Amino acid sequence: MSWGQVASGLGGVWAKENTREAIFDAMKRKEVYGTTGSRIRVRFFGGWDYTPADLMSREPAFAGYQKGVPMGGDLTKVPKGKAPTFMVYALRDTTGGNLDRIQIIKGWLDEKGKTHEQIYDVAVSDGRKIGKDGRCKTPVGNTVDAKTASFTNTIGDSELGVVWKDPDFDPNQKALYYARVIEIPTPRWTTIDAFRFGVPIPEGAPVSTQERAYTSPIWYTP
Repeated sequence: MSWGQVASGLGGVWAKENTREAIFDAMKRKEVYGTTGSRIRVRFFGGWDYTPADLMSREPAFAGYQKGVPMGGDLTKVPKGKAPTFMVYALRDTTGGNLDRIQIIKGWLDEKGKTHEQIYDVAVSDGRKIGKDGRCKTPVGNTVDAKTASFTNTIGDSELGVVWKDPDFDPNQKALYYARVIEIPTPRWTTIDAFRFGVPIPEGAPVSTQERAYTSPIWYTP
């Protein structure tokens, strides 16, 4: 099914300056992220002492680097009694959809070498609530009009950010964490092409999609 294919994504690099050397340095330290095509901007830091005040400073990257490591970095030497805190914030594509939510995905190996994954909704738009299980069960909604291949930014938020602490941290267990940013539903390329060329939407093709961004992980090693 050709409609099952999607367009190429985009890669983002947090470099100190717009030079070949700085960009390759950022790639080497894995301070990079990818998107499904939308120009979402996202930053992700891990440490032991981030606070909401760090996030609200409007220059959170300063505290991000001073107190911890950026995406692609490593956390070690856990202070006694501490659990890692993560500071993540995202801005929507200026011509794209608002943001639905930010998630942090944790992965780890148990003592038998089996892989595990846990998804946490850490920031959600429109005042929705996150349950005790770490998930928001209320959908953001969908404003897509298939007939005109359009949508409205009347739901979601233009930016989201949070400081989050792992509630299930085991200091003796290796783990990784990465952030995922999800947009509100927008018209899928098949819906846009159907409107543009005056043809039916392919049978079985979704009308809308939720573009997203994925950061490099931050690794924890005891």
